[in-house]
Amino acid sequence: MNQWFIAAAWLALALAAGIISVRLAISVSLLEIGMGVIAGNFLHLQNAEWTNFLASFGAVLLTFMAGAEIDPESLRKHLKPSLAIGFASFLLPFLGALLVARYLLGWDLHASQIAGIALSTTSVAVVYAVMIETGLNRTELGKLILAACFVTDLGTVLALGIIFANHSLWLVAFLAITGAALFLLPRFARWFFSRYGGKVSELEAKFVFLVLFVLGGLAAKANSEAVLPAYLMGLAVAEVFADHHEMVRRLRTTVFALLTPFYFIKAGLLVSLPAVIAGAGLIACLLAVKLLAKGVGVYPLSRVFRLPSREGIYTTLLMSTGLTFGTISALFGYQHGYITQSQYAILVTVVIGSAVIPTLIAQTFFCPAESAPRLTLSPQLAETEETA
Repeated sequence: MNQWFIAAAWLALALAAGIISVRLAISVSLLEIGMGVIAGNFLHLQNAEWTNFLASFGAVLLTFMAGAEIDPESLRKHLKPSLAIGFASFLLPFLGALLVARYLLGWDLHASQIAGIALSTTSVAVVYAVMIETGLNRTELGKLILAACFVTDLGTVLALGIIFANHSLWLVAFLAITGAALFLLPRFARWFFSRYGGKVSELEAKFVFLVLFVLGGLAAKANSEAVLPAYLMGLAVAEVFADHHEMVRRLRTTVFALLTPFYFIKAGLLVSLPAVIAGAGLIACLLAVKLLAKGVGVYPLSRVFRLPSREGIYTTLLMSTGLTFGTISALFGYQHGYITQSQYAILVTVVIGSAVIPTLIAQTFFCPAESAPRLTLSPQLAETEETA
């Protein structure tokens, strides 16, 4: 088939999703997945080898950017509550979904592990967008939520990498080189960006791509997932990126204009509507498990750290969202044969539901008042107004 027409079809779907997103104020990622579902079930759009690669690279770069968007200073300031809330937000849904899938639904062990990982996530993309739109990213509450999101998703990425890694010399090499890169990359990147940044040839972006390609190749050899080193590398260079706003803007343009549409459309393309309809009861069950586990894990801790009840519920709901890492985990499981297409469709539908439902409830009923920047938090969270 003509490759140009294939590319045109994929970009037409991405463009349509973007226009609808602007008109309805809905996450473009959700709409791209929806376009993929329509294209796969009604238009019979097919994957090609090159679209698979662009989709994979889009997921890696999106993961890298998510790590790079974390404010290291906020993470340090809110270390204790973000670690506690973030870890509980990962662990309880992971165990809950794994046990339900294994012993209630009868899935095999690997499929149950994928279910646990996919439903343990918190969507940094959704939460970050909400924080920016509401202005809560400038408040102590917003900074705490974003830091806790990082901890949750780090647990998800580590679980995916550790459980399904190939325990061989390639794994040893992968871990050793990744560890060395985490130590050396921030210093080298700062020097490289200062020396060669701002050129028409976009040397900073090429440098980032090179690092991600090398580490992604090593991850594939170790039977791990390329998003693991990408997330860690993003966090490692977050402080460097904070000093190069224009470079970040250009890199973000590349990611969202070209690469991530291929990832999200592909994720939707693999969803079988007959499987979703047949598994409606399972979808409802797993979504309830995720939301309940998030609530049990996050809300009590929000009260321990003296968040008011309204803000505690709001935090719990946002920590219950899922999208990017959930779909990445499910797609990883499907592509490696750990779950069937029917199970994949069920998990992705649950992930999409968890992105939409908690966000709508949080923004409609529990969004903090305009006085949020002056919230009285626990001593561990309290900051002076000038520092905020």
